[in-house]
Amino acid sequence: MAEPRIPVRMNHLCCPVCNQILRSPVTVPCGHNFCLQCIQDRWDGDERSDSFCSCPECGHEFLSRPQLISNTTLAELVRDTEQRDAESWRQTHPCVSAQALRRGQSWRETGNPLCGRHGSFLDVYCCTDEQIICAVCASSEHMGHTIGSVMGESRRKQEELRNMQMKSQQVLQKREEECKNALKQIQEEAKNTEDYCESIMASLIDSLQRHYLSVKELIGAQERAAAAQVQTSLQTMQEKMEEMRKRSAQLDCLAQTDNDVHFLAKWPSLRRLCERNHLHPLRGASKDPLLPFEFTKRAVEELGRHLEEYCDKRFTSIFQTSGRGEEQKSGRKTQQDEEQQRCEASTSQCHGLPGVNNTLTEQTVEPKTRAEFLQYACGLSLDPATAHEDLAVSLGGKEVRLSPLKCKSPTVRCPERFMHRRQLLCREGLQAERCYYEIEVEGEKAEIALAYKRIDRKSRTELSAFGGNANSWSLDRSARYSVSHRSHSIQLTKAPSHHRIGVYLEFRKGTLSFYEVSDRMMFLYKVEAVFTEPLYPGFWLGEKCCIRICELR
Repeated sequence: MAEPRIPVRMNHLCCPVCNQILRSPVTVPCGHNFCLQCIQDRWDGDERSDSFCSCPECGHEFLSRPQLISNTTLAELVRDTEQRDAESWRQTHPCVSAQALRRGQSWRETGNPLCGRHGSFLDVYCCTDEQIICAVCASSEHMGHTIGSVMGESRRKQEELRNMQMKSQQVLQKREEECKNALKQIQEEAKNTEDYCESIMASLIDSLQRHYLSVKELIGAQERAAAAQVQTSLQTMQEKMEEMRKRSAQLDCLAQTDNDVHFLAKWPSLRRLCERNHLHPLRGASKDPLLPFEFTKRAVEELGRHLEEYCDKRFTSIFQTSGRGEEQKSGRKTQQDEEQQRCEASTSQCHGLPGVNNTLTEQTVEPKTRAEFLQYACGLSLDPATAHEDLAVSLGGKEVRLSPLKCKSPTVRCPERFMHRRQLLCREGLQAERCYYEIEVEGEKAEIALAYKRIDRKSRTELSAFGGNANSWSLDRSARYSVSHRSHSIQLTKAPSHHRIGVYLEFRKGTLSFYEVSDRMMFLYKVEAVFTEPLYPGFWLGEKCCIRICELR
């Protein structure tokens, strides 16, 4: 810290030893003046002080330690000069000076200490150094700092304390209301889930009643677990709230004190404590308590749809004659044989048998032109919650690329994240009659896939790889195209020639087609399957790869 600037007229009133204003000035025989304590400390520290002393200013040597003479004239001159400088400083700071004069009597009545160095009242507050000082200190050592009166700064900081207390109370009330709403929402969602599942299961035969009772017990357990989770958070929060109420009462007592010096001395630690409470607010439950109910509804809904389809088929066969039923049975066998032949044809494509075309003809694909495909364009956005830690998703959710090592952020634990493969899914599940979207690929290796939401995210095996299981279908783009499902890969003869890929899904029909998009639609491959739940577009990225979802609407 730079030394305080002393006016030129005060230079002759400074001690040569400490370079400060003379205190109890004394004169040595050679005529130089020093602070009494400074010259005594200097001579006491000299090993030869008993028989030999010298003047710190001129170096004059004394054969024996001389007697110090008090310089009363110089002491009065120092006192008059300090008073004159203090009065000059008050004139340049009229607001602070006026408030200090109004406070002068209270200082005397309360017996608060005077400045230990100058003997003046401590009626000035340095906002820069957060110190209580006198007017002489302000004029000599705090030049250029923000200065105010003790009374004014005390009132201002008391107002700041009241605002912090108000914010703390608002935070407590908000957290308490959130917990109460969460408990109420859990109860409502539990009741809605129970009614929803009951409406689906009521249409089934009596033999399913025991399964419904099991589901009902599961919902009750989920409700108890979710309520216990939030209740625990509420209990912890109430304990914190009680602790903060006690602390708030202590702060109220301190805010009402009339001892400004005591208040300002305690203020920095109080402010840091309040700010720490605001920076680290109380947290609620980290896991969504309503998520198990959503999973239960989806599972029961899927079960109901499958059972309803099965019952429709069986009741249709009952209404028909036994002969017609046998014909239908034969017809089903024929259809199964045709499906088996198609699978064998696909397998032959995988082995690259001569005379077999690895792609279907464009004549079987509808629509044909890009303008016709764009009629079924759907909006997609990437879901960062599913992205592997090596992937960086843009703010708009339309682009993903590998994160540079130096830019990686700490991994956030998320149950939907792919843990061991550089994969991610989109937020939207596709199950409309017809859906179409396009993506652009930069880089040599990438996978464009569609998967069920229940695809494994944690396994190190093929169970979590796109195209390596029964829950996903993948178009692999590298030196050549290939299509994968259930770990079976069909190599295509087509090598990538354009960066834009079009994906056309007919959900109810059970077909998935891939295209290269340029000035025309270049057909790559068609997958035929039975899709039982919404399909989520997903991507795997190789080194130096970037994937963008094209805006088609």
